[in-house]
Amino acid sequence: MPAPKFIVISGGVISGLGKGIITASIGNLLKHEFKVLPIKCDGYLNVDPGTMNPIEHGEVFVLDDGGEVDMDFGHYERFMGVACKFKWNLTMGKVFEKVRDKERRGDYLGRTVQLIPHVPDLILDWWFEIADQEKADIVLIEIGGTVGDVENELYIEAARRIRERVGPSGVLYVHLTYVPIPTGVNEQKSKPTQQSVNLLRQRGIFADIIIGRCREQIAPSLKHKIAGFCDVSADAVLSSIDVDTIYKIPLLLEQQGLLNLIQKKFSVVITPELQAWRSCVDKINHGKQDITIAICGKYTSLE
Repeated sequence: MPAPKFIVISGGVISGLGKGIITASIGNLLKHEFKVLPIKCDGYLNVDPGTMNPIEHGEVFVLDDGGEVDMDFGHYERFMGVACKFKWNLTMGKVFEKVRDKERRGDYLGRTVQLIPHVPDLILDWWFEIADQEKADIVLIEIGGTVGDVENELYIEAARRIRERVGPSGVLYVHLTYVPIPTGVNEQKSKPTQQSVNLLRQRGIFADIIIGRCREQIAPSLKHKIAGFCDVSADAVLSSIDVDTIYKIPLLLEQQGLLNLIQKKFSVVITPELQAWRSCVDKINHGKQDITIAICGKYTSLE
């Protein structure tokens, strides 16, 4: 592909649905055909998570270059077989620091520096610079938090503007939501997904693929209901169900036709090599040896 393609992964309704696993799984399915690299965008003002209480945020992942980054980078490296770099983790602390440095140098030539458009422009330039430096075919951009959070609005705006640079066929938007089954009702509910997608649309982003996190596969009737309210085809409404090992997620997404949707959007041919991955998952499922792991440290209440 002559120019890099972008896949933006956002989340809605509640945090902790597994955007990092979904991002890593998409990368896993694409890595055999293309050079894929992940970028994670976090809204907090810390420069990195190294100074944050991991019980509040999650454990720190340390990269080969010494960078301390969000723990989702551990999923990226294991699923995608890529050595990530500190620059690939944007935080609002890093972003605002860059904006301030540019203003002090006079890079804005006396203009009034504002959140819009200058911060989204800088974020966009950062994403494209990484893609260019790494000669990436496909860039995965995970937007931390949930749609509607004040702290990730500037990332969402930058994600909307990708279309202006690469055109509609150069970017694919994936939105992960929550499909609850309330106790006593025992029925899958689509309203949280509808409301979350509507919030995303208010920000100018129209999801190409909707992935619903649920205890069980989303019923065909509910898929059609979500499709009708959210302007996607029923085939583009996928399920991310609870599994006993996260390494099954790439296989489940592939079975539901995720790659067909990506091929259609980007006009590419994708032939994943999943046999080795399936073998690894089978070994995990049929492991016969129990081991005891001792954890020593300051924050040991993390699950």
